[in-house]
Amino acid sequence: MDSKKPYLAVIFIQMIYSGMILLSKAAFNEGMNSCIFIFYRQLAGTVFVLPFAMIFERKNATPLSFVTFCKIFMVAFLGITLSLNAFSLALIYTNATLGAAAVNCLPVTTFFYAVLLRMEKVRIRTTQGLFKIAGLLLCIIGVAILTFYKGPKLKPLFHHYLLEYHEPIHHQSQVSSNKRWIIGCLLFFVSINSWGLWLVFQTRVLSSYPSKLSFTALQCLSSAIQSFIPAIALERDPNQWKLGWDIRLILVLYCGIMVTGVTLYLQTWVLEKKGPVFQAMSQPLNLIFTIFGSIFLLGEVINLGSVLGGIFLVVSLYTVLWGENMNKTKGKQECLPVQAEKERVELNEQVK
Repeated sequence: MDSKKPYLAVIFIQMIYSGMILLSKAAFNEGMNSCIFIFYRQLAGTVFVLPFAMIFERKNATPLSFVTFCKIFMVAFLGITLSLNAFSLALIYTNATLGAAAVNCLPVTTFFYAVLLRMEKVRIRTTQGLFKIAGLLLCIIGVAILTFYKGPKLKPLFHHYLLEYHEPIHHQSQVSSNKRWIIGCLLFFVSINSWGLWLVFQTRVLSSYPSKLSFTALQCLSSAIQSFIPAIALERDPNQWKLGWDIRLILVLYCGIMVTGVTLYLQTWVLEKKGPVFQAMSQPLNLIFTIFGSIFLLGEVINLGSVLGGIFLVVSLYTVLWGENMNKTKGKQECLPVQAEKERVELNEQVK
């Protein structure tokens, strides 16, 4: 049963992320400012996680040095503040299905940066290496289809939805539909690359600071401080900062508790057990959950290009995963989880 826990954890994580994308799109359609949303989300996450860190890790928490805090602060900026702001803006310009499809690029970017930082190995002359390279090429094709080909619209099956969908009018008047789509895709590219680097760098930081609850709380607090600056600079209307009993409050509480709190902790646990690539490889589940949610809850119109691009991305990711499993069947652990990375760092220090 213990061996199945990481798999159950990543399924639960992707269900939470899918709910976040759907609720975010619904709230943005209602006019919620994305910068304010991120600030409230991270603030709620801090309030939720910090008491647990103080209770459960008060006595055995790893001492926090100034250098480690700076690393956590920068990691939070890269993977939470920058990534979430870019993703939220991209979601406004596009739709929830494209957002979930773009997230499927995460395993490829994570794999690329893991190879670059020597946390993952690729042997091009082996079958495993060829599968991974093929997966990268399929991912590039999928991204190109998502960006430049929309195709005909697929008619929804239902006409009554839980969260009524309508395009944000003020964005339609600023730029054309095609330009909005390309800008959104570029913002997704920035977000996913920041997210991939975040997963890899988290593994490095966790090797020297393994207190997961404290690590999560510090990231939430750092990103809340960072998010407040652009929010207060770009939005001075007091009405935008008010939260009533509506979709905005539900979104903030859901993201603050479930996404920022529960998911970040589960994610650090999975990273420690299985490494960054394993965590990223579960992303195709997000697309499946979000497509069904977009149709049944938001009533979004799905384009053929989004479906085809999503299929290419899913195939590419599982092609890479196939290569990973071939390594494991031969008794090779190519991706370094946190524990192995920690032992490698300690060994290097002893040699020096």
